[in-house]
Amino acid sequence: MRYPKLPDFNKLTERLALQAQLMTEYGAKGVATPLARADRALQVALREMRALPVDRGLAAQEPNSLNAILALRPRGPRRLWSVLNRSVYRDRLAGAFLGRMAGCTLGAPVEFWPIPKMEALAAENADAFPPTDYWRCVPEPKVRRYSMSLREEYTRGKMRGVPVDDDTIYTLLGLLIAEDYGPGFSTEDVGAAWVKYLPYACTAEDVALKNLKKGIPARQAGARDNPYCEWIGADIRADPWGYMAPGWPERAAAMAYRDAFLSHRRQGIYGAMFFAAAVAAAFAVEDPVDALRIGLTEIPADCALHKAICWALRVAPEIRNYKQAREAMEQRFKGMHPVHTINNACLTVWGITIGKTDFTRVIGETVAMGMDNDCTAATAGSIVGAVIGKRRISAKWYKKFDNTIHSYLSGHKRFSISDILHRFEVQAGKIHSQQNLPHPLPR
Repeated sequence: MRYPKLPDFNKLTERLALQAQLMTEYGAKGVATPLARADRALQVALREMRALPVDRGLAAQEPNSLNAILALRPRGPRRLWSVLNRSVYRDRLAGAFLGRMAGCTLGAPVEFWPIPKMEALAAENADAFPPTDYWRCVPEPKVRRYSMSLREEYTRGKMRGVPVDDDTIYTLLGLLIAEDYGPGFSTEDVGAAWVKYLPYACTAEDVALKNLKKGIPARQAGARDNPYCEWIGADIRADPWGYMAPGWPERAAAMAYRDAFLSHRRQGIYGAMFFAAAVAAAFAVEDPVDALRIGLTEIPADCALHKAICWALRVAPEIRNYKQAREAMEQRFKGMHPVHTINNACLTVWGITIGKTDFTRVIGETVAMGMDNDCTAATAGSIVGAVIGKRRISAKWYKKFDNTIHSYLSGHKRFSISDILHRFEVQAGKIHSQQNLPHPLPR
């Protein structure tokens, strides 16, 4: 796709605001008139943009309803484990969960940083780059992220538990949703859980949460005034569904759908389904790339995300490091927002294809690629962690977690990692005991 060439609205509105201030200081009369006219013109343009008709053929290839998505999937295994092998599952669950926490924590202090800036920080710290351990030091160490964890608490010397991040919060929230409403939860149940547990959110999640609080039904909350509906938010919420449906990618994708539909549409939904299915498949394969290929069988074969991931896998042998990955992504998706599902998903894929089952290389290369790199490294770490298990992840990535996760969820400021792993196992046992569980559609 080719995005339209956009006027520099940010620069233009800044100049307009500055000129209005200057003219006010000069005593000019009538400053409010052109400002009001500009505001009305932008409001009209926005309404016209929203009213433009979409391509019906493309919409048919990229549906939002679960039944339509299921009908457009390519052939796939659907289920790899007929029963839950708890001894295998426990080690792989610990690997997946700790891998997610580690990837997120490594990427969080440098989220969206340009590659040269990360390289400079590594050089300043005398650290390897791509990173092979948590950062030694980070800028603005006393600044808090999410009003809780100091930036220095993401470094290897100051870490005391898993510091706060939305990528870890939504993993925990997924578990709470399943515990409160059961594995057959609805999108309405997800909305109720958000109102109960989420004090705030970002982008698409922020829109959906505010819409819910205005009384807009859960089935409509993600579609109302939401330009972020194809961004990465839903796929960073996908992992718990894979943890609770290990070896059952179809079931994980269906759960991810009901969660994602609250806030996302099209690629936003497919990203969640793809990664949930890939995580679920990772418990039952020995190669994380196999998990990615299985994940693809749970989303429409002709959707933009499916095509992008197929391309990323096809060119993967040519992508040998973080710089090549970033360059290939930027050439292919020029103009795409850096928080979009598609471009970040391709970087996640390449982090996995470069590192394979070398956990340190996977999350290090993925973080080094930049973009939304706490999200991408968390997902890559989760998938590879589920393949190799905790026993094959170096203890340096989790020893400072001290069995603790810090949280901003209402009423839940701390979680015990061992307790969370046990609770995920309880839910996985419930799901696998329902051998012929039908696809529960949103009520």
